[in-house]
Amino acid sequence: MEGKRTRVDIIGDMLSSIVGKGGQIKPTHLMYKSNMSHGQMKTYIDDLVQKDLIKKVKKNNYDYVIITDKGHEFLQKLREMREFEKAFGL
Repeated sequence: MEGKRTRVDIIGDMLSSIVGKGGQIKPTHLMYKSNMSHGQMKTYIDDLVQKDLIKKVKKNNYDYVIITDKGHEFLQKLREMREFEKAFGL
């Protein structure tokens, strides 16, 4: 049985969800796809914006979350790290 998700797991899920929607997603959709409460999502979004992994933008009167180049790079490195762990059975 898998344990609770770590902070890095949650960030990975969020960034993957954004990429899965073409690089941009509405915050509510991100909340559902990442399986988080509204409060959690808001905290993580604010933190990821501060770290320049995502940006918040407004398009056609709707709020969107967009992954940045730095966010893509983080997600790629995270995937490489997970593959490395699997290769050694960790």
